[in-house]
Amino acid sequence: MNTRIRRTAVTLAAAAVLPLALSACSDGGSDSGKSGSTPKTSMPASASASAGAAGGSASAMDEPFGPACSSVPKEGAGSFDGMAKDPVATAASNNPALSTLVSAVKKAGLVDTLNNARDITVFAPTDDAFKKLPKATLDKVLADKAQLTKILTYHVVGRRLAPKDLENGSFPTLEKSKLVTSGSGESYTVNDSSKVVCGGVRTANANVYIVDTVLMPSS
Repeated sequence: MNTRIRRTAVTLAAAAVLPLALSACSDGGSDSGKSGSTPKTSMPASASASAGAAGGSASAMDEPFGPACSSVPKEGAGSFDGMAKDPVATAASNNPALSTLVSAVKKAGLVDTLNNARDITVFAPTDDAFKKLPKATLDKVLADKAQLTKILTYHVVGRRLAPKDLENGSFPTLEKSKLVTSGSGESYTVNDSSKVVCGGVRTANANVYIVDTVLMPSS
């Protein structure tokens, strides 16, 4: 019995290492210090989301805001309350406006990576955002797993960002380059081109900002 308990404890400890390692890596080392990130703890993602100001400004979220928020279902798995219970990739799959993003995440094999990450921020392009890309370009990207992964991970920051953090921010992404945000109140822009159309969305392990343009890394 003691041997079985010890083996179970080792298995559980190993399962906890990957999300923590991903969070540490996505902080971008010294770059994350420049953007004012807070140290990661072993606090569960759901607890971190509700920690508010006590856990730092990156955890303090207002109510969802923006014109596209009105299209989010009022109840069920795709509602704001429903998405708050699921990890981010699962939550996105329940939002009909993010079907192209969800398909891309599956093609890149990033579902488990995103669902297992702790305390991240995802800038999620709508279906209409993907439609802005020329069809030939979109088809080429979707067929190239390496390029698709590079683009998708550019939309992920390794800590939770509150709306206030976006007012004048520069953040290292999971892709290892930076994105820049600006704005105030309920109006924010990413990289001077992509507008937040529904912000302040919580999932079990992430803060989500739905954007109207796909973000492209510089290289």
